[in-house]
Amino acid sequence: MSTLTTPAGRLGALARAEFTLLGRSKATLLTAVLVPLALPFSLRSVVDDMGVEEAGLSVGTVLLPAAVGFALLFGVYSALVSVFTARREELVLKRLRTGELGDVEILCGTALPIGATGLVQSLVLIAGSTVLLDLPAPRAPHLAALGLLLGLVMCTALAALTAAVTRTVESAQVTSLPFVLLSMTLSGVTVPLELLPDRLASVCELLPLSPVITLVRGGWTGTLSLYEALGALATTVAWTVPAVFAVGRWFRWEPRR
Repeated sequence: MSTLTTPAGRLGALARAEFTLLGRSKATLLTAVLVPLALPFSLRSVVDDMGVEEAGLSVGTVLLPAAVGFALLFGVYSALVSVFTARREELVLKRLRTGELGDVEILCGTALPIGATGLVQSLVLIAGSTVLLDLPAPRAPHLAALGLLLGLVMCTALAALTAAVTRTVESAQVTSLPFVLLSMTLSGVTVPLELLPDRLASVCELLPLSPVITLVRGGWTGTLSLYEALGALATTVAWTVPAVFAVGRWFRWEPRR
């Protein structure tokens, strides 16, 4: 039996094809690779003026989770909205459904190159932040790893869901903007939730990307209690599971005319 007839073989073949297409798309490559690498460190002067020390934080423990957040928002979510939309409008997804590939395999194979790029990018940003910002080793690395992996899955599901309501590749920048802006401003990416009023912070903790930032930061500070960690995990799952269900129910395989 050919290895391509197994789920792993089919997924690998589709992922390799997507890697090739990703290399040819300069706009997607720019969004997925360069933007997340440049943005976090441009915030250094802003964070210096925030007085984060009063909240028990440091510049490093603010910028490192922010770097991961930017990688997830721009390197994974925004890039995947464009990729899913482009493949649908080009009839690639429709043709793939006529073969052996199942729907889950098609979506996962399409997302795999971007997801892998986002993972590597996050690890590079984490390593760079640790060295440049003189951060110690994480006190609870399992929380940071869990937050990153859950963030990758959640952003992939939300990207597929956003693509379902996106008509063209050009409009993908518009449909993905609300989630990106909301996450950047109120999920602790640019402004830590610890600096917000308590009531507002309690609401912001329920936003999709907030628990990811909480887990990553908690992985370095080691100050996250079991109750807080479980709460962040539950919030992430509460966003991811409905998003996956909605994608299975409403994702569009035909071009939107």
